[in-house]
Amino acid sequence: MRLAVIPARGASGFRARIKAFCGKPMIAWSIQAALASRCFDRVIVSTDDDEIAAVAREWGAETPFTRPAALSDDHTGTLPVIAHAITEIQQAGVSLEAVCCLYATAPFASADDLISGLDRLEGGTSTMPFR
Repeated sequence: MRLAVIPARGASGFRARIKAFCGKPMIAWSIQAALASRCFDRVIVSTDDDEIAAVAREWGAETPFTRPAALSDDHTGTLPVIAHAITEIQQAGVSLEAVCCLYATAPFASADDLISGLDRLEGGTSTMPFR
């Protein structure tokens, strides 16, 4: 299975991930790009915040777990957050083929960018059946 993980911490207080940007919550742009790319079997948001989780679900992402407080502070890097998401998904019995981290505050990332990235990951040999 191919998985897109969008980390979206709520504890920062600024709430940029759900602030409107060009008519949509910032996180919606990343969710829509991931879904439109058709590269992923699942698009999940890793968050510690109920409001961010609700917005993510509204725009089509899954929120299958709540990120623990220990991974939601100002000093936690992206790698432990993605590792936690992978562990959570694998503990649910899912085997992963590839994982993509897509930031919630990346409104200019496009479906074509994600398709190109997957193609490179696969050695440039894919026939892009996910389009």
